[in-house]
Amino acid sequence: MASLKNIKLKILSVKKTSTVTHAMEAVSAVKMRKSQERALSGRMYAATALSVLERISGTTDVRGHALMQERGGKSCFVIVTSDKGLAGSLNSGVVRLAEQEILRRDLEKQDVVVIAIGRRGGDYFASRGYDVRIKHENMSDGVSEEEMRIVTDKVLEWHAAGEIGNCVVVYTNFLSTFEQQPTARQIVPITAPMMEQMVANIRPARGKYSPLSAMDRVQAPKAYTIEPDAGSVLALLLPKLLNIAVFHALLESKASEHSARMVAMKNATDKARDMSKTLTRTFNKVRQAAITREVSEITSGIEAMR
Repeated sequence: MASLKNIKLKILSVKKTSTVTHAMEAVSAVKMRKSQERALSGRMYAATALSVLERISGTTDVRGHALMQERGGKSCFVIVTSDKGLAGSLNSGVVRLAEQEILRRDLEKQDVVVIAIGRRGGDYFASRGYDVRIKHENMSDGVSEEEMRIVTDKVLEWHAAGEIGNCVVVYTNFLSTFEQQPTARQIVPITAPMMEQMVANIRPARGKYSPLSAMDRVQAPKAYTIEPDAGSVLALLLPKLLNIAVFHALLESKASEHSARMVAMKNATDKARDMSKTLTRTFNKVRQAAITREVSEITSGIEAMR
């Protein structure tokens, strides 16, 4: 049977752990609320911007654009994870989905280029021999859309040079505080079905950020009149809209990360408290048994002296 001293040390250790996890839960809760609001409020902007791309993707001018064409070359994967752990299965879900997508496309390691946003994803793929060319760490919760142009510009540069033929962003889509879903979206080349699916999944089914009714939806025109000319406008518009897609994926991942970490820390705090209660009961039983044994020994000694 464990000694009283060892049990007491375990109780103190568990209580200290509970204090730490409770503090981390409180911090994550504050960050979660801010990130959720930012991600949800940005959904309408992202959906509207991407719907523009969806509507013009069927026009003749856009169909001939380089970003609408799949070229020969490697496949680029933008992996969005967190820098830190203690967030449940958040990062492992993204990594697992990325590996499944690589297998589904029948790609070898030498056929894949990785852009890692977050240390966890970058370290994982780098340690397994993948070509991790860019790794962005310590991305703040207040990161701006303009800062994400670092990623988008590289993707566009590699695609224009024929180095990559397509690009997929893998991230965690925020559904609710207790539910996050790993998601993979192809952003290059641009296709009408891809844009339609992305817009549909950005907007929630209900609430103030929900999509318009079928009667209110804007119908795609047969053609657009683009001034001064299609080449100049699309050269500015398409990279901007693609950047919004990557930026929105980061916002969703941030909201998912803080939600998952808050839930994980709450579960850890509850488990630590339960363990503390169990150890306290064990401590009391052992102490009572020791007292009973000592009383029995004293009584036996007295009887023997008589």
